Amino acid sequence: MELLGNGANVLLVLIGFGLLVAVHEFGHFIAAKWACVRVDSFAVGMGPVLVSYRTGIGMRFGSTDPIVLKQTGKRPIELSDREMERLELGETEYSLRVLPLGGFVRMLGQDDLDPSAASSDVRSYNRVAVWKRMIIVSGGVAFNIATAVLFFVIAFMIGVRFEAPLVGAVMPAAAAATAGMQAGDLVVAIDGSPVSTFADLQIAAAMAKPAEPLLMTVDRATEGVHKQLTLEVTARQDPIAGVMSIGIAPAASTALVNNDEARPFLFGALARAGFWNHAPDGMPSTQQWGVPGAPPSREEFASSFQGATLLTVNGSAATSYDALDRAAILSAGQPLATTWAFASGGDVAVALNCAPIWQILVHTSKPPTATIDYEPGLLGMAPLVRIGRVLDSSPALGAIEEGDVILRAGEVTGPRQMEFRIELLKHAGRTIALRVLRAGVEIDTTPRVGRDGKLGVEIGFAWETPLIAQPFAVTGAPPGKATAVAPFNLMPLTRIDSVNGHSIGDWTDIFRATIDFVGESPAASNLVVIITPPTPSARAEQSTIVIDSAQRQELATIGWRPALGPEWFAPAEVVLTAGGDPIKAIGMGFTETKKMVLLTYLTLDRLFRGTVGVSQLRGPVGIVHIGTRVADRGVTYLLFFLAMISVNLAVINFLPIPIADGGLMVFLAYEKLRGRPPSPSFQNGAMIAGLVLVGALFAVTFYNDVMRLVT
Repeated sequence: MELLGNGANVLLVLIGFGLLVAVHEFGHFIAAKWACVRVDSFAVGMGPVLVSYRTGIGMRFGSTDPIVLKQTGKRPIELSDREMERLELGETEYSLRVLPLGGFVRMLGQDDLDPSAASSDVRSYNRVAVWKRMIIVSGGVAFNIATAVLFFVIAFMIGVRFEAPLVGAVMPAAAAATAGMQAGDLVVAIDGSPVSTFADLQIAAAMAKPAEPLLMTVDRATEGVHKQLTLEVTARQDPIAGVMSIGIAPAASTALVNNDEARPFLFGALARAGFWNHAPDGMPSTQQWGVPGAPPSREEFASSFQGATLLTVNGSAATSYDALDRAAILSAGQPLATTWAFASGGDVAVALNCAPIWQILVHTSKPPTATIDYEPGLLGMAPLVRIGRVLDSSPALGAIEEGDVILRAGEVTGPRQMEFRIELLKHAGRTIALRVLRAGVEIDTTPRVGRDGKLGVEIGFAWETPLIAQPFAVTGAPPGKATAVAPFNLMPLTRIDSVNGHSIGDWTDIFRATIDFVGESPAASNLVVIITPPTPSARAEQSTIVIDSAQRQELATIGWRPALGPEWFAPAEVVLTAGGDPIKAIGMGFTETKKMVLLTYLTLDRLFRGTVGVSQLRGPVGIVHIGTRVADRGVTYLLFFLAMISVNLAVINFLPIPIADGGLMVFLAYEKLRGRPPSPSFQNGAMIAGLVLVGALFAVTFYNDVMRLVT
């Protein structure tokens, strides 16, 4: 289980985060010095002092305060300027503290936790003019904004790689699909504003107002001819992500993914795609695993297949994943002749399987706890659930195995995937009674479900097993539309033996026989199937599925896709760069900073509206976790990430919350208008409320961060 990434990246991100905090506090420090306010302490981090420095004492482990107290009998802040000068002591202690979660500047006559603190010294904070105190309070925010601009400028001078605003997959029944968006669409503008990256699309959807459509301008290429279209896409709440979404995925390149999250599952995905089954007809296999077509060990896979790149499809050069997609459409389900380059060197010829594009069977009614609302299938029939890779951290380890097909979960026989997930949620933190088909044998097992309602396994579909889950009587929006198999009241776990005279070994055979029937017999409407019910001593029986014109038309629109989906390829990327022009880089830096400021405020607005879930908030642990992944993408992306964090620090610090800089600014504005500060009792109450609010926010974000790491 990956927690935060490798140690070097954690250290790098912590240093970067500490630098941003130091910059913020340095802004307060410089402004205080400019205003001639005496600064007793400049600290990076919170808690006990690790290392400190004070002029006249030098560098020390721990604080220098005890040394000054021992020498003079007074704490440093109690010494006058003249005493400090006579003792040749610096007035400011610079310290690095244990917890890298913040920092502070302590000034004479100012204490965030004690608003009644004051001093009669001419250099005290409370004796300085209100307008100067406003500059001191806003100094940290100003320095964070300046740092963000600087980091953005440096990143754009070098160039930053982002996912391109190119649509890869469009989720079935999602907002984008409803609006007519297609794979391959290049989104160039949203509501008239230019789009540069795929992240811009995600942000626009997440920040959209409920029921208010986004006007998306897309560039669509049809047979080499480009045209621009304007689509109205209304984002919807994604219950899993906790934000608004339009249901699209970024377009893929020709390079296989190479990250810690995908790596455990990629091996199985390649095997299911027939990667090691055979070489293309007429092409010699150059597999280096000893036996032609034999799969490598997982160790060989880890060293050789990471970063593998697709070179050709059916003899033509491949420049993007679309090459596979286009070839699969014309394949009639036959394997695709492909060649690949691997990290270990040499090209490999592989016949890559094609897989059906199944019908989308949308649930007419969906329980509130359901996280999906559709199943793939055909004519109203859906496959059973199949268990994929079982993670080493799975609570069900030993009780469930890769390849298990779920015959019963709890009291549900032949559960579809939605029903299976609901049953797991019902048994969260407890065991669940399962009956599975394992290597052709039915087995009863009772795996433990995690407290999050998950088994810690990859959940897929049993396409290799021609048994059906609970069939659909109706699908689609209420009241629903009757399916082709509705009249038969098929029982779950019914076996499909033949379709239109073709013997059935798996679901691909069912698909091929049905599609061939539609293509070869345009006037026929009766599809003959042989089925065996799941009852004792049951005999095979013949049924006739009547396919009406609407169902025939729908079947005619589906076909084949590559068995290795775009999710297993690295995304297509675009580089945002100023091309070495410093003036352009500065302009891009200011533009990006302005965008991030507005986005942060917009996020807070959507949080209160409820379209952004509290579960999406991240604290320091979450920032470090994301940062370690960002660090893997290179120094420019790390700089870009730190610039975004710097903007967020500035905005959050300037919110009108007691104990934050924005809250202090409100108190100062009150003092300027009324001629006196708010009463100490009011300030104390406000500070306590602020501490409670910040503490609650820290607790929520810390919980979110930890749960993301351990689940």
